[in-house]
Amino acid sequence: MHMIESGNVAAATGVKLARAGVIAAYPITPQTPLTEKLSEFVASGQMEAEYIPVESEHSAMAVCIAASSAGARAFTATSANGLLYMNEQLHWAAGARLPIVMCVANRGIGAPWTVWNDQQDSMSQRDGGWIQLYANDHQQIIDSVIKAFYLAEFVSIPVMVCYDGYLLSHTYMPFEQPDQTLVDGFLPDFKPKNALDPENPSNFNTVTLPDVRPDIHGNIAPGYMEIRHCLHQDMRKAMMVLEEIDMKFQETFGRGGHPFVEPYLCDDADHVVVSVGSLSYHFRDVIDLLRKEGVKVGVMGIQLYRPFPDKAIVDALQGKSSVFVFEKALSYGNQGPLYADIKAALYPCDNKPAMHNYILGLGGREIKTAQLLETVRTACSKPKWLGDTPIWLGLKCQE
Repeated sequence: MHMIESGNVAAATGVKLARAGVIAAYPITPQTPLTEKLSEFVASGQMEAEYIPVESEHSAMAVCIAASSAGARAFTATSANGLLYMNEQLHWAAGARLPIVMCVANRGIGAPWTVWNDQQDSMSQRDGGWIQLYANDHQQIIDSVIKAFYLAEFVSIPVMVCYDGYLLSHTYMPFEQPDQTLVDGFLPDFKPKNALDPENPSNFNTVTLPDVRPDIHGNIAPGYMEIRHCLHQDMRKAMMVLEEIDMKFQETFGRGGHPFVEPYLCDDADHVVVSVGSLSYHFRDVIDLLRKEGVKVGVMGIQLYRPFPDKAIVDALQGKSSVFVFEKALSYGNQGPLYADIKAALYPCDNKPAMHNYILGLGGREIKTAQLLETVRTACSKPKWLGDTPIWLGLKCQE
């Protein structure tokens, strides 16, 4: 069934189709309409779930941790400072290997307060142990939510589905709502590997000693370092799992095929623009205009950011003349986080491209197509390494 709705409704519809059993909700702009829609689904009987309004984002994640620990399929959503308020619980959920799914409607972080879009919120949590998926349009939002539950439950690692606040959360676009029967056939029933059970009492996540040693039953208990190593290794393996899930999704629904990166006119390109979220689709207009001028340039959107798909990045970008990384986030005192990760992935390559890093759109600063066009046109005419200092676009004043 085709719908024309907001990105938040697309996300809520994906959660409903995935038959989430527990929803923890706390309002924060621009995520609020997502959980409001879920409350409508539950109240109208369209969705069989426990809808739990809480007093804070920290509590929202605590509810999801408790529900997931008890064997329920759990979901929540947030934005900006709400995500930061969850920080302690985000690390707990990942360390406890709980397959929670959370949507993040990306928004700038205070102080000073802003309700507008950038991606600093989710990018700041990239090292918290959560898998991070980024959607470029409404269809990818609903599809990614469904795939996220499958991935989280298969690898026992929580997943964020991130999409741009307002630019996607509140805009209306057409998308296809998958048939419930097909989703039920695609997404297996949730069968937790470990869950609280009165008939089989267990202790979860107790204080862990630094070293490996026998437990009270004589079994070898891993130390803290071994537990972290396992999480890291399983995060890396999650890329192969996501690839298989995407193939199954494509066979079932006819969409997908780009689980890691989504290229547009990149095969014969000498230059490639790289970005995350709706900006990568914005750039397609720029690429089309430059192609008409004879400039061989393409754009690649990052679909999976954690774990970082380094092999897919290298395969797509090595041998190109130059790569221009545009991002709406910053690793303060260093450079853009995506730029740093791509540069590290390409470092061992003999034929690595020159790279430029551009910071733009922070706090919702307008991103104009004409400005992008002129920036990329100029960069393509001078394909050399400009150093690691980010170039700021749209900055009105500068010391």
